[in-house]
Amino acid sequence: MTEVVASEIRNRLEVVHGNIGAALERSGRSGEEVRVLVASKYYSPEQMAALKEAGATLLGENRAEDLASKQEIFEWHFEWHFIGHVQRRKAKDIAPRVSLIHSVDSVRLIEELAKRADDKGIGILLQINVSGEESKYGVGEDGVEELLEAAARTGGKVEVRGLMTLAPMVEEAEEVRYVFAKLKGIRDSLNRSWSPRFDLSELSMGMSSDYVVAVEEGATIVRIGRTLIEEDVPVRRQDGS
Repeated sequence: MTEVVASEIRNRLEVVHGNIGAALERSGRSGEEVRVLVASKYYSPEQMAALKEAGATLLGENRAEDLASKQEIFEWHFEWHFIGHVQRRKAKDIAPRVSLIHSVDSVRLIEELAKRADDKGIGILLQINVSGEESKYGVGEDGVEELLEAAARTGGKVEVRGLMTLAPMVEEAEEVRYVFAKLKGIRDSLNRSWSPRFDLSELSMGMSSDYVVAVEEGATIVRIGRTLIEEDVPVRRQDGS
C-alpha cells in the first residue's frame, strides 16, 4: 500500500514543483529555489513513510507533542520546521528539534527561545498579520521592528531569517495577492535597515490553494497540506491540465 501511495504523492509533488517553476519564470525569478514544506499534521505514520519514499524532504509540524512522537519514528529523515503557534512553555521542547520556527510574534517568546538556544542558535521567522484578521496570530507591520530589536539583543542566539504570513481563506487566489505583495514589501523595507545584521531572505507564504500566486510575489517557502494525499483535492498544472 505504501508504494502505491508514494507513487501518487510523487506525481502530485511533481505537479506542485512544475507549477512553482512556471510561477518563478513568470515573475522573473528563474533559477531561484522555492521549498515545498509539507504540513505533517495531516499525515499518518504510514503516509509519512510514503512521503519519504516520494522524495519529500521538508516537514512542518503544528504541535510540540506530535513533533516529538513523529521524530521518534522517522528520526532525521526529514528536515523539520515548526509552523504552529508557539506557547512559551513549549519552547524547550520545540527548539532542539527544528531548524526553523515560522511563527514567532512576541518579544517574550524571543527571550524564551534565547534561553533554549544551543551554540548554533535558533532560526526563526517573524509572523506578520498582514490581513489584519483577528482570528490570526502575528504582529502588525508597526510591531516588526520591536521583534527585530529583541532578537538582536540575544547576541546571535535567535536569528531572524525572514517573515511569514497566513492569508485569508478565499475562493480565488488572486484575492489574496495583495497579502503576499505587502509582506514582500515589508521585508524589502526592513532589509534596507537591518542588513547585514539579519539575512531576511525567507518569505514563508502561500498554501495549497494560493501557493502559485505567493511564488509570483516572492515566496521562498510554500506550505502544502492534504493536497498530496486526498483524491478529492485536485492538483492541476499551471496550464490547467
